[in-house]
Amino acid sequence: MGRNLEKDAIEMAAKNQRILENGFRIFAENTIERVTMVDVAKAAGIAVSSLYRYYSTKPRLVLAISTWAWENYAREDERKEAAKPDRTAAGIFEAYLDSFLDLYRNHKNLLRFNQFFNIYLVSEAISEEEMEPYLDMVKGLERRFGKIYQKALQDGTLRTDIPQKKMFSATLHLMLAVVTRYAVGLVYNDETDAEEELLLQKEMLMRRFVNAQ
Repeated sequence: MGRNLEKDAIEMAAKNQRILENGFRIFAENTIERVTMVDVAKAAGIAVSSLYRYYSTKPRLVLAISTWAWENYAREDERKEAAKPDRTAAGIFEAYLDSFLDLYRNHKNLLRFNQFFNIYLVSEAISEEEMEPYLDMVKGLERRFGKIYQKALQDGTLRTDIPQKKMFSATLHLMLAVVTRYAVGLVYNDETDAEEELLLQKEMLMRRFVNAQ
C-alpha cells in the first residue's frame, strides 16, 4: 500500500508551522544569538535532525521566521484596510501610521524579534539568494504604500512633490525605529509616556506629508 501523499503534506505543513511559531517565540524572548537549533527543535517538539531537514542552517530558519511573521501581520493589516475602501489618500496614510502604533500596543513580541533580527543580519554573512524571500516581503510593503501614493496623485490630499520611495523609506524607518525602542525598553527615563510620544510622532508626520485642506 502506497503512502498517503496528501496526509504527508498536511503533517509536514503542521510541523513547519510548529517550527515557525516556536522559533519566533523563543527568538523574541531570548535574542537570536542565544538560541540554538537544538533549542528550536526542543520547543517545537521535534528531533533536531528533523529541523535540519526543513532548514539546513540557522540563518535560513531565522529568515523564514521573519518573513512568515511579517507576512502574517501584513495580511491582518490588509484586512483592516479593505474594510474601508472609500478613504482619501490622507486617510489611508493615517491608517498606515496607526499600524505602527498597533504594533507597539499589540505586537511587542514582533518588534522585539525584529530588533534581534536586524542585529543578527549584521553579524551573519547571508547570501542574496537566501535573503530573497524576505526582501520580496519588504517590496510588498513598498507596493502597498505605492497604492496610497497613486491615490494621492488623484485626490491631492497627500504631498506628491516628495518621491514615493523617499516618503516610504522615511516613514517606515522613523515609525518602526521609535515603536521598537519603546517595545524593547530603550527609553531615557522611567517617566516616558510611550503612547503620548508615539501619537506626537504620528502628528508630526501627518503635518509633514498631508496637504492642508
